Order: sequence, then structure tokens, then C-alpha cells
Amino acid sequence: MRPEGIHRTGQRAFRVLAAMLVPWVLGCVPYTPKPLDPAATQARLERRSLSDPQLVAWVDAHAGGAAHSWDLDRLTWAALYDNADVRVARAHWETARAEAITAGALPNPQLDTSFEYNRDAPQGTSPWTRGLSLGIPIETGGKRAARIAVAVADAEQARLEYADAAWHQRQQVRAALAGLLVPADALREQEAAQAERVRLMQRRVELGLAARPDFTQARLTLQTIAGQAADARREASESRAALAAALGVPVDALAGVDIALAAVDTPVPLDRLPARDAQRQALLHRPDVLAALASYQAAEAALRLEIAKQYPDVTISPGLLWEAGEAKWTLGLSLVLPLLNRNQGPIADALAKRKEAAAQVLQAQAGALAELEQARAGYAAALDALQQAEGQVRSAGQLVAVAQRSLAAGQGIRSDVLGAQVELASAQARRARALMQAEDRLGALEDAMRTPVAGAPFAPVDAINASNEEAVQ
Repeated sequence: MRPEGIHRTGQRAFRVLAAMLVPWVLGCVPYTPKPLDPAATQARLERRSLSDPQLVAWVDAHAGGAAHSWDLDRLTWAALYDNADVRVARAHWETARAEAITAGALPNPQLDTSFEYNRDAPQGTSPWTRGLSLGIPIETGGKRAARIAVAVADAEQARLEYADAAWHQRQQVRAALAGLLVPADALREQEAAQAERVRLMQRRVELGLAARPDFTQARLTLQTIAGQAADARREASESRAALAAALGVPVDALAGVDIALAAVDTPVPLDRLPARDAQRQALLHRPDVLAALASYQAAEAALRLEIAKQYPDVTISPGLLWEAGEAKWTLGLSLVLPLLNRNQGPIADALAKRKEAAAQVLQAQAGALAELEQARAGYAAALDALQQAEGQVRSAGQLVAVAQRSLAAGQGIRSDVLGAQVELASAQARRARALMQAEDRLGALEDAMRTPVAGAPFAPVDAINASNEEAVQ
């Protein structure tokens, strides 16, 4: 080839190289630092409250409009607004989605250059040999499709775990609300009535109209009731603290907040629950069961990828060589020869992981079914206990009415009325405890199905938008 031809060929090669490098340089993503300030983050956490305008607007948008009181639905959305566990689950989902981009990326070509100097070159010819080649990798066996399938399944598993984290947040709010049903008021009334009864009995003992052992027993009963009332106040405080923790606000932020308990103070009758077949059908849509299934799909795709790796990838390397004043086109082919192993180890590992993932799917389904059966039986028993407690309240109320009529007719004493009132307050406290137990069992039934037994289905993942990302700025 003449020198001018070689020069033109070199210019064309340089232009091609420049055309490849310029878009690469311009398309690089710049690094943007984003340091964290723990002190500022802690201060923001301590300032959180249910009166935050952004939180209120977000809750109103998702809970069906503004309201003066905070019920289970509104409190759930408030808990989801800036919850740390939900935020971590969402970040994990976004990470998995980003990994799917990596899985689908095509391998980049490789540019190779070479320079050789020939000390024995004939006089009049250039002693330099210059080479330029481009290695183009070609994946075989469907490896890229298998990688994408693994990443998509992993992203789906992360999305379902995100949904399950949101559901568990709702259940924490519900459990805290049910804890506020503790019979503090009934025990306070019982304590006041028993204290008045003790005072009257003491006066009757002093007058010789009552036996001292009866008075002593009444005082012991008062101490027992006082202890129960103190325990109830402690439980109420702990439930408020649990609610504040679920909402991600300080306990003081709940002061003056109108909390509605309507969603947890009226148990659903058994005949209004979803049919048994519908309950079992709900198990197929539990996020944790579906996440286990997505994990199996990822293991299946990972096995397909390892099997595809038995077949070597090929690299085609077209090039241009300048030697002794001549331009030569070259074409190379390279591949790894599978002589010493055929990827048996990774294939065996992938097979074992697929088997393990299948066992985990069965474990998730069996666990969900057991939870459902236990929760349904427990709720039925709790409703029976509540029914009995309500009957005791009615009977105790009738005894109070009888005692009051006897006192009005001059056939009874004030102490008998107080004793009947003490029994009524005790029955009311037992009813409140039975109601708490029934609501706890109902929550377990909802948890087994991962859906409320009444009202709209709970599907917050699509509704939780990126607006709450501003909360961490």
C-alpha cells in the first residue's frame, strides 16, 4: 500500500476511535456526594408529629380526605409516611431494580493496540509494526436472558417484602390501638366503689354492726383492685408508647390527638367473616408466600445461568496492522476451552439452592395455612369468651338494679348497693379484657390472610410515592 493510502487508513481509524471515545466520555455519570448528618437527623426525628402539614396532606390524599380524628386507616398511612423499616424495605427494592439494569447490560468491546520494533528490518522500510484491534465479546447459551430472569425475580421478591413490611406496620398500629381498650376506666370505678364500701364497713364495725373479718377482707379486695387499676394504667401507657413508636413520633406528640377506636372495639361476627375457601385463597396472595415463590424463580433462573456457562463465550477481534509500510486487516477468534471442568461445581450448587428454595415455598405455604387455622379457632374461642363476659355484665347490672330497689324500699343497705356496683365494674373490666383478646385474635386472623377482614384490601405499595423522600433531606 502506498504511504498516502496508509496515512488515509490511519486517519480513518483515528476518527473511528474518536467517535467511540467521545460519547463514552460525555455519557459518564458524575459523582454527587450526599453526606449524612446524624445530629440533624436525630433532631428531625424528635420534631416529628401528627400535625406536620406535609404528613397531614399525604395522609389526607391516601386515606380518603381530611378528618378530625385519627382512626386505624389514617394512623396506618401516618405510620407509612416516614417509617424506618418501610424505608429500608423500599430501598432494598430499589437496589434490586437497579441490579436488573446491570443484569441486562451488554458486555463492552475491548480495544487493543500493539507496537513492535524490528531491528533487522530491510533498509528503506519502517522497522515499526503497529496494530489496532477491537475485541467484540459474544455471549452464548442465553446467559444474558438468564441473568435478567434472576434479577427480575429478585426485584419481585424485594417488592413483595416491601409490601409485607408495610402490612406489618399496619398490624403494629392495630395492636397498639387494641391495647388502648384496657379497662382502666372500669377498674377506676370499681376501685372507687370498693373504697366507699370499705369506708362504710369500717363505720359499721365501729358501731358493732359488722364483723371485723369482713372488713379486713374488704380492705384486701380494695388493695387487689387498686393493683389491677395500676396495672391497667401501666398497660395503657405502654400501648400509647407502642402506638407512638409505630407512628415514628415521640409519645408527647400524641397528647391532645383524637384517636378513634371504632375499628378495634367491635369484633366481626363469625358469619360475616370471609368464607373458609376465600380465606384459603387469600393465602395464595400473601406477600411472604409470593416472595418465597419469587425466590424459587430466581433460583431456577440461576440454575439456567450456570448450565449456560458450560458453553464458552466467543470474542471476535477484527483489527488493522501496519507492517513494513503495508496495511493488513486481521480477524481473531478467542474462547475458553472447557477442558478441565464443565462448571460442575456451580451447577451442583445451583441445583441444591433450587431444591432449598422449593422447600422454602412449601414451608411458607404450610406456615400460612397453620396460622390461618390457629387464628380462626382462636378468634372463635375469643368471641365465645366475650359473649360470656357480656352476659356477666348484664347479670351484674340486674343485681345493681335489685340492690338499688331494695335500698329505696328500706329493705337494704348502702353497702349492698356498693357491693353490686363493684361486681358490675369487675364484670365490665372482664368484658374489656375479653374484647381485647377477641381483637387480638382478629388481628391474628387478618395477619394470616394479610388482608383486613372488612373494608377495602390493603395494597399500599403502589400508593406509597416518592414524596416522602423529602423527609430525609
